Amino acid sequence: MRSGTTLREKMAAAAMVPIFGQNVSDKYDLVPDWTSREVSTGTTIMAVEYDGGVVIGADSRTTTGAYIANRVTDKLTPIHDRIFCCRSGSAADTQAIADVVTYQLGFHSIELDEPPLVETAANLFKASCYRYREELTAGILVAGWDRRKGGQVYCVPIGGMLVRQPVSVGGSGSSYIYGFMDSNYKPGLSKDQCLELTAAGTHCCCKACWELPSTVIHTLYHLSHSLYLSVSQLCLWRWRGDGSSGGVVRLASISEEGVERRVLLGNQLPKFSTH
Repeated sequence: MRSGTTLREKMAAAAMVPIFGQNVSDKYDLVPDWTSREVSTGTTIMAVEYDGGVVIGADSRTTTGAYIANRVTDKLTPIHDRIFCCRSGSAADTQAIADVVTYQLGFHSIELDEPPLVETAANLFKASCYRYREELTAGILVAGWDRRKGGQVYCVPIGGMLVRQPVSVGGSGSSYIYGFMDSNYKPGLSKDQCLELTAAGTHCCCKACWELPSTVIHTLYHLSHSLYLSVSQLCLWRWRGDGSSGGVVRLASISEEGVERRVLLGNQLPKFSTH
């Protein structure tokens, strides 16, 4: 048995003690890490076609790392009178692309002397996202109404692919609601049913279970519907009472009559919805 300690042990012990009197050589040493991270929309976005128009929806939280930088972001961006885009990914990138497409589509409409097509707007998004696919982080849903094809939803994921879908979800939160959409979406939904589906999908099945791993959510959903509902309501209660995050759900319906926008506040958010 040794009565003393070696020099190596003393040095190891000293390394574990914080030096509170250490001088700060750079003013940024005291700045939290999240301040230098990219601002992301940390998003769940949805768009659904119905006979005569489309319904779009999105959550409202913008993140910087794990920090909620903005609780009431508007991720439903107007591109033209009856054309909107839902933005997910880097907030700066998606805002820049939306501004560019709005500018291009406005000139295009003036040249044609008529409202532009939704497909034209989607192709403009595709061109920018594909051209700058190595520099940008942007997932876009383009939705709107025109006289040629009625209500349309186009998905432009990261990388610049373009595909039309009757219903589409996107954003980092969308992985939580694929099972919900498979179970609840069906062709021929009315406008009100699409609004209910979008509100429930955007909030309950994503944000209510935001804190749980997706594998747990999917397992609970398939094993026991009542158990899934119980866990969803517990997480929803925690989310509503969280003073540092929170948020709203923004909805819009687009048809020949125009655009109708809605905002669901915390006390108006649906608990659960099935069709």
